[in-house]
Amino acid sequence: MTGTTLSEASTSKFVRIQDGELDLNIHYNDCGEGAETVVMLHGSGPGASGWANFNRNIEPLVAAGYRVILMDCPGWSKSDSIVCTGSRSDLNARVLKGLVDALELDRVHILGNSMGGHSAVAFALANPERVGKLVLMGGGTGGASPFTPMPTEGIKLLQGLYREPTIDNLKKMMNVFVFDTSDLTEELFQARLDNMLNRRDHLENFVKSLAANPKQFPDFSPRLAEIKAQTLVIWGSNDRFVPMDTGLRLLAGLPNAELHVFNRCGHWAQWEHADKFNRMVLDFLTH
Repeated sequence: MTGTTLSEASTSKFVRIQDGELDLNIHYNDCGEGAETVVMLHGSGPGASGWANFNRNIEPLVAAGYRVILMDCPGWSKSDSIVCTGSRSDLNARVLKGLVDALELDRVHILGNSMGGHSAVAFALANPERVGKLVLMGGGTGGASPFTPMPTEGIKLLQGLYREPTIDNLKKMMNVFVFDTSDLTEELFQARLDNMLNRRDHLENFVKSLAANPKQFPDFSPRLAEIKAQTLVIWGSNDRFVPMDTGLRLLAGLPNAELHVFNRCGHWAQWEHADKFNRMVLDFLTH
């Protein structure tokens, strides 16, 4: 499959996942073919999706011979909505387990951004035999920073946007989401706002979830040593959503981890520094 044939619509698929009493219709994109599969897990921002988060990263992996799966977590994009009263990280991990089972994938590499990083860690803890390598950006454990007031500036703006989904609130959040705002076009803002408003049930249920359980992402720090998978931790030095000391905590806790820090980079390393990010990930996966 070449880059010219890759599109969100042409790769769009659904699968039904049973999780206890839940029966969820989960959307995912299935790109390329290959003996090894990379699963990409998006963050928790309003209007997020696998495709929106990783559209700058799919083609290089497919061109290198990987199958790429982008899972939309329950409560985002075209997946079913849900009120999560427990651990969102573990819920997403269980749904991912259902997806890889349905696709009959024995083992996958996982690339997770923000919430996706938390979910990747939860999946690795629950299913160590199903994990190849991990790439974690801007997330992975939910402990409080000893250096940055919590919740962070970015998380406050994110939660405010969920409660009042306006173009002004979206711009306020996105302007601290990345370091260099010059790529944030009016078309990007409008597309993200449209995605949000098309699924008001997702917005409302996220707010209900926070009310039921303000700590959606548990701190996995005490269990990180259990994860033996080789892990590449990538952070932006200017991340105003999840401070960089979280990345240092991952580096200290994961026995087979390495850390790369991008200067002049916010919370979206795979988008802000896409070319170098893609080269790093491909080198990490193939060596």
